[in-house]
Amino acid sequence: MSDSHPAIVSVKPVILPAPGRGEDLQVRVSAPVTGGDLPVVVFSHGFGWSMDGYAPLADHWAAHGFVVVQPTHLDSRTLGIPHEDPRFPEIWRIRIEDLKRVLDELAVLEASVPGLTGRLDRHRIAVAGHSWGAQTASTLLGARVLDPDGAPGEDLSDPRVKAGVLLALTGLGDDLTPFAAEQLPFMRPSFTTMTPPALIVAGDHDQSQLSTRGPDWFTDPYTYSPGNKTLLTLYGAEHSLGGIPGYEVAETTDESPARVALLQHLTTAFLHSALYPEDTGNTDWQTATAALEQDPDPLGKLQSK
Repeated sequence: MSDSHPAIVSVKPVILPAPGRGEDLQVRVSAPVTGGDLPVVVFSHGFGWSMDGYAPLADHWAAHGFVVVQPTHLDSRTLGIPHEDPRFPEIWRIRIEDLKRVLDELAVLEASVPGLTGRLDRHRIAVAGHSWGAQTASTLLGARVLDPDGAPGEDLSDPRVKAGVLLALTGLGDDLTPFAAEQLPFMRPSFTTMTPPALIVAGDHDQSQLSTRGPDWFTDPYTYSPGNKTLLTLYGAEHSLGGIPGYEVAETTDESPARVALLQHLTTAFLHSALYPEDTGNTDWQTATAALEQDPDPLGKLQSK
């Protein structure tokens, strides 16, 4: 990929009416100012964040030819909804509805950005997310939440979604701490039906307070999903994976511009490869993965199946 890239434009908030949600859905849309047939990435933020987070990824993807759509979920600190709110136990489902609402309203979102109308490619859509957002995104790729008896729950996948980037996606529910098992019962995923291509990113120093296991918990989505998946394990990375939620944010305890730059490069190459499988002349992904594998002091390792 060339280091030169076009300017981008971002518009926020775009308001999508959401009857029954209690709050209309606020969305940020970012896009390159030029180009047509632009693929779409819908990004789901981690707990407490909002459409204003994750600029290191969202801006990079937009600059490299994607329309990036970032909804603000109900758990966002910007909304101030308390844990006692009766909607809280269902926020995990409402998050999924938020992503599907975005897909349903792409025409509205497209019209909200000056000059964007007619430039989207609605046949090339990916989802991405970090932490809770990765779990939200994974359901549109076919992951399911197990019921109390261990049976797979409702199929919430969406055929419009062709690929995913899942960052610090939590693992199986058998390894939850007692607190997480009681308070977060939706964290019981099954990845066996998550079939579209996905890049799964885990930090080898990501020690979750929700799991009784170590950082390998975050590799479960790769281990227990069917083929056509790639796992990127980042060396020394904690839950923010070097700082993807934002530059110099307080929650980043493993700040690494080099790690973030690697994620920018690899995720962009993966998205292009996954959304344009017919483009056999596009070697960005092969070039990016080869560079990592041949680096004498690599920042991580790749596995594919």
